[in-house]
Amino acid sequence: MEDLKELKKVEQLADQCMKCGFCSFFCPVYQEDKIETSVARGKNYLVKQVLQGKQEFTDEMGTIIGKCLLCKRCVANCPSKTQIDRVVVAARAQMVKNKGLGFIKNFAFRKVMSNRKAFGRYVKMARAFQWMMPTTEGTIRHLPDFLKALGQGRNIPSMAKTFLRDQVKPVYKPANGQKAKMKVGFFMGCAMDFVFPDIGLKIIDVLTKHGVEVVVPEEQNCCGAAIYFSGDFETGRMLAEKNIKAFKDFDYVVTGCGTCSSTLKDYQKYLPDTEDQKKRYEEFEKKIKDSTEFLIDVLKIPPEEFKLKKEFEGKTATWHDPCHLVRYQNIKDQPRAILKALKGLKYVEMANADGCCGMGGSFSVYHYDLTKKIADKKMNGIKATGADIVVTACPGCMINLTDHILRSKMPQKVYHFLELVE
Repeated sequence: MEDLKELKKVEQLADQCMKCGFCSFFCPVYQEDKIETSVARGKNYLVKQVLQGKQEFTDEMGTIIGKCLLCKRCVANCPSKTQIDRVVVAARAQMVKNKGLGFIKNFAFRKVMSNRKAFGRYVKMARAFQWMMPTTEGTIRHLPDFLKALGQGRNIPSMAKTFLRDQVKPVYKPANGQKAKMKVGFFMGCAMDFVFPDIGLKIIDVLTKHGVEVVVPEEQNCCGAAIYFSGDFETGRMLAEKNIKAFKDFDYVVTGCGTCSSTLKDYQKYLPDTEDQKKRYEEFEKKIKDSTEFLIDVLKIPPEEFKLKKEFEGKTATWHDPCHLVRYQNIKDQPRAILKALKGLKYVEMANADGCCGMGGSFSVYHYDLTKKIADKKMNGIKATGADIVVTACPGCMINLTDHILRSKMPQKVYHFLELVE
């Protein structure tokens, strides 16, 4: 008899599915491949078969469960409010518990990403060899077809010459001698640390300009999104404990990455194994604020106070909603309020602004052909706006959008929303 501990935690959620198939209208993956096991209903059915002893975990089932963006469009539109994301992640955790991670993920998650110093060392080693990859636009490097195992011909940004961790100070006092309104911990995230350090520095700058003392704990680690969404709950819990300890002395923890803020908030949803863990994860969730959420909802800065950088004057911008921002955290109006208030910038709403861009973390590595088809719809939405720039608040989305804009030979540039403000 297989151990089904992780699945039994979500059995009640799986039972909520009415098998109506409404999810098929909203699932980005199903809309492209029209395969029943790609949609929430199909995955939920397989999980219930396992719970009823009619199906065993097989490699094929592992592939099916892995073929999900976790974009939560099905959850947002489900008549019975089935939280299929939790069912899918629990199924992945059960697979790992029963069959192990495999060599590559075991090494990546448990030897590299879970150890901040080791992670930095390995990324620096990789940076030393990035010159071997040809450059396309600016710092964007193109992974040619012979590197299909890594990137399937995609465009990815160069790693930063100096990582954010090597540029930040431990403490930043409010600018111009202001009295500190509050002290917050800044969670940098991996992509901001290794690829977009300027965005991290910009966030700190904006916060200190508005009277916030910012502390950057050296003990912080990866948020764990790639790790626990892949089913490695053991390493996910270890990272949760490290991050809770690193940020224990702050009223708020602010990050500029929608995936990081969502992942830190959702420790309490996916990871608890004991009541004590659940309680501590829930307390930690209350501290986490995405940068847009913090500026508008906590500091309550009037949107008209934000000033547009001169280089963006006269530009037309459109906004892409990261899945981890709009559906995981219900953060939708705050960034739009800022963009619409920036004098000198024309804002145009994209028709499918909340549609997934197709990134989905490791999904885009294993299913890049599907990612391209999903991203094509986003590209059509961008084209229709006539925008010069695409603005978002998730480094993962920034990387994916840039890839497909270049692939589509479109002229738009992608920015984090705080890159637009003085």
